[in-house]
Amino acid sequence: MLASLNLWFTRLTNHQDGGKLLLRLTFGILMLFHGVAKIQHGTSWIAESLQAQGIPSFVAYGVYIGEIITPLLIILGLFTRPAAFIYAVNLLVAVLMVGTGKFFTLTQVGAWGLENEAMYFLGGIAIMLLGSGRYSVTKNEAYR
Repeated sequence: MLASLNLWFTRLTNHQDGGKLLLRLTFGILMLFHGVAKIQHGTSWIAESLQAQGIPSFVAYGVYIGEIITPLLIILGLFTRPAAFIYAVNLLVAVLMVGTGKFFTLTQVGAWGLENEAMYFLGGIAIMLLGSGRYSVTKNEAYR
């Protein structure tokens, strides 16, 4: 009984390409909000933080790649794996710049201090490993 119910549910929900699309849209759209905030308010605070660590301030413009260009590529299903890799690296750099103090912390509701960052990072890694799937703006797999 349970096995047949499970098989029925599996057949009903076995849409791997739809799942990949949902994953891409979720993480791409959510990261775009961060990118839009950088467009509206600039990256001067990032540049200052980088300069304080001896890194040239122009590196701050890389946030536009990680928070606007790569999410758009992920959403569209173009160069998905390399875009997701850059997306994940962007998160790693962000954590190293401003989040290391939260590594061993919990929030007031018991969440890990870096929970959101970890979710974005691991979402990028999952997208990198899974690829775009069938639903992409291009049929050519060399561009997906």
